[in-house]
Amino acid sequence: MNRRRVTVVAAAVGVVAGVAGLGVLAMPAGAGPAPVLPDVAAESLVESVLNAKPGALGGSVSVNNDLGLPAVAGIPQLGDGASGLRVWTDGAGKARVQLPTGESEKTFVDDGETAWLWDSAKQTVTKVPHGAKPALDPTDEAAADPVEAARRVVAAIKEYSTVSVDGTARVANRPSYELVLTPKPTEKTVLREVRVAVDSELRIPLRLSVLTNGTDAPAVQVGFSELTVGPQDASLFAFTPPAGAKVVDGTEEKPTAEDRAKAEQLLGAADPKVVGEGWDTVVVARVPLDQLGEVQKGVEERAGQLDARVPDQGDVQGLIKKLGKQVSGSWGSGTLITTRVGGVLLADDGRVAAGAVPEQVLTEAIGQVK
Repeated sequence: MNRRRVTVVAAAVGVVAGVAGLGVLAMPAGAGPAPVLPDVAAESLVESVLNAKPGALGGSVSVNNDLGLPAVAGIPQLGDGASGLRVWTDGAGKARVQLPTGESEKTFVDDGETAWLWDSAKQTVTKVPHGAKPALDPTDEAAADPVEAARRVVAAIKEYSTVSVDGTARVANRPSYELVLTPKPTEKTVLREVRVAVDSELRIPLRLSVLTNGTDAPAVQVGFSELTVGPQDASLFAFTPPAGAKVVDGTEEKPTAEDRAKAEQLLGAADPKVVGEGWDTVVVARVPLDQLGEVQKGVEERAGQLDARVPDQGDVQGLIKKLGKQVSGSWGSGTLITTRVGGVLLADDGRVAAGAVPEQVLTEAIGQVK
């Protein structure tokens, strides 16, 4: 499989849809007039973004989604609405992220020797060696490094886009250029453009906006509302497990041979493929829902997270049908789940197609799955 093309889908569908929930932070009130900056060529700005080396910084990140999705319990950064988090880095490998999750909070700290994940709701601390990551939610991982996540989006779609610089802005009180990536005319996508506010000095992304066709309101918004550049308080990168917390060694939580066999069987059966390229790329596969339920159950039991019976195949399909609308055609029948940034088509026989594309493109792609 062409992994580079799969990355385009992840950027345009998964990341944009809330896996990372990336977008642009709306300009705060009182931010002042757009700064006057030297002219810069669009291609030069793109290259400087991809080659910039962020140093020490810390700040508040705001997330604002309008995807047409309900809020997700425990992960407000994934559903519609506004949420936020705090991030710090020393620019040399140490980092700290504080992620509020409703009435509780997750704190990730990498002190240069050990990485720690504190979950206040579960009163547990997971530790792994420096550079590794405990088992974070997908949203946690995207939020942990919003600068790098935005850079990956730019890298993934620039080849299939017309790039331009649309003036300047002030983000988190820092002057920035407005970089715009627009799908080329040959691209079939529900997305209209991706806008990135690029720090004029550091050339790092400060905010990224994803806009869809038919509206001027961003579908996804994420970016710095406050940012301090330079050395951060060293105590931020130190961590001591709270009294009474259960400390778990993440390196010891390895899957059993049975789990690995099930996972390999699942992935082998799914055999995901890529149809098309660029913004209208679609990932297609055949997913055995019964096997997926078994793998999920084994993982949840070992993580101590199972508080209800995992649905059987019939229940899973019933839940899917409640989330979308019933559709049919020469390709078969199934359920279409749509958001403002794309859709997922799940056929009744287990075939799946996902992309930031219209329904017709999804049906054409799923018809190629045997």
